[in-house]
Amino acid sequence: MGQYSCFAGLEKAYTELCKSKIAILPVPYDKTSTWIKGADKGPVAIISSSPALEFYDIETDFEVYKEGIHTCLPIKTGSPPEKMIRQVELKVLELLKADKFVVTLGGEHSVSVGPITACNTRFKNLSVLQLDAHADLRNEYEGSRYNHACVMARVKEMCPIVQVGIRSMCVEEKTILDKRNVFFAKDITSNNEWIARATECLSDNVYVTIDLDVFDPSVMPSTGTPQPGGLTWYRVMRFLKAVSAQKNIVGFDVVELCPNPNNRAPDFMAAKLVYKFLSYIYSKRVKGKFLHL
Repeated sequence: MGQYSCFAGLEKAYTELCKSKIAILPVPYDKTSTWIKGADKGPVAIISSSPALEFYDIETDFEVYKEGIHTCLPIKTGSPPEKMIRQVELKVLELLKADKFVVTLGGEHSVSVGPITACNTRFKNLSVLQLDAHADLRNEYEGSRYNHACVMARVKEMCPIVQVGIRSMCVEEKTILDKRNVFFAKDITSNNEWIARATECLSDNVYVTIDLDVFDPSVMPSTGTPQPGGLTWYRVMRFLKAVSAQKNIVGFDVVELCPNPNNRAPDFMAAKLVYKFLSYIYSKRVKGKFLHL
């Protein structure tokens, strides 16, 4: 795979597609981003840092790598975003039909429309949970309906959405969003009361899209459009754990890492986020419950 070594640097016994329950799909795409470029380098940065992970997760008392984690060849394309989205959709559908749980690594946020479309085809009663600094509800931006600033407008045309961590939007988006399903960062950074309410807004089957700028730049500076006032690691983990416990997570993506070669810590944080979320999802599936320490 060249520079795309397998996620977590696992031994072959845990990476073969036929034996793995989980598939990592890198999509190094960055054609419509509007400020700091470099999200196309995000997937390889995440995968390259992931061998530094400890495979045992303390919180869940679980080793999710034993479920098998296959790393797919990256989808590389210079096509317009709508063509890229279709390529990703078809690949994710192929993996879903093979009974794989797909984790998509972007790339800019427009990448997410592909796996969400595939999951919406495959699963009934789907809702999408967005963790993000930005509403991403513009109908069109810079001449494209598939710009990274439009991703949730396209998703909302398919299925219900719940938005968490939002702290930046334009006035056009204000008229579009459903305030009942939006949890602004200013309202949730100092308490956990919102977690149950946000989880209740979701349907039984949930796809989760995580734009890394949902985190505060003090802990995740490597994004293309950082915004102050974001969430912390443990607040996001507490929420993902609650959602994993109560809902059926059918897939997720992690997007918008814009790596800085002088600071590798955010790359590792993104890899840890992937592994941690998988630990929540699969410890529930295998053991039926979490171990609470």
